[in-house]
Amino acid sequence: MVEIRRLGEQIGVEVTGIDVKTMSEAEWNRIYHAWLDCNVMCVRGQDLTIPDFIHYSERFGPVVPHPSKSTRHPDHPQITMLGVNKFDAEGRLRDEIYRRGAEGWHTDGAYNQAPFKATQLYALAVPSRGGNTLFANAYAAYDRLPQRLKDRLDGVTGAFAYGGRRGKARLLNPEDQDWTPVFHKIIRTHPETGRKSLYFDPGKICYFVGIDDKEGDALIAELKERMITPGAEYHHVWQKGDIVIWDNRCSYHRAAGDYPPEEDRIHWRVSINDYGVEALEAAE
Repeated sequence: MVEIRRLGEQIGVEVTGIDVKTMSEAEWNRIYHAWLDCNVMCVRGQDLTIPDFIHYSERFGPVVPHPSKSTRHPDHPQITMLGVNKFDAEGRLRDEIYRRGAEGWHTDGAYNQAPFKATQLYALAVPSRGGNTLFANAYAAYDRLPQRLKDRLDGVTGAFAYGGRRGKARLLNPEDQDWTPVFHKIIRTHPETGRKSLYFDPGKICYFVGIDDKEGDALIAELKERMITPGAEYHHVWQKGDIVIWDNRCSYHRAAGDYPPEEDRIHWRVSINDYGVEALEAAE
């Protein structure tokens, strides 16, 4: 029997008693709407092959390869392998693999003109301690902004790129380093829920359109502090067989980056677009 329960006060929901390979349409509709309501969803106790995982993920939207070509699965490029090849040929820990996602709070895909709708992970190996993934509610971030900031940011557009203001990114191949910035509203209305959120990624933003550098720097610093709202976080403690999906349109996340490096923390990851995104991009 399917059971759905809240995990955090303002973010996170857990689903048990379901097999995503065989669930009914009614069960799918229940969990999809629970995810929309709670931003982040964990489905426990799954036993999946890569085709199973891709098929389930495609129910949320088209699955597309991540820009980091070096971490794609060799036979299934839609799959990013997290936590694999953690050590180089000399046995040194590769920090860009071990601490991937732990650099700071962010949202996935802000560097695309059509950002990822969702990101989904499936846990293959879990360390004995640490290795959590942290989530925060971007609706709550917007709601808690002082009115002066809501007024200042109304209609403001940010320019985003994969490397942000630092430029280069260690996970990208040399031919992919020159990233043309894309533009997104900083106050975003969710296309399915109609709720407003603070759409912001301090590691990917380059500048604000029409705002000078001095004010832009101050805005970036302030928004970085205001992304995380008391009571609006959920810290996921991984279990093998967990599938966790988060809505990049209304949440932030980061990895803790604190598990024993000699232990495995391995996930399959997919990036999921909105339906119709390919047609939209072709028209631009």
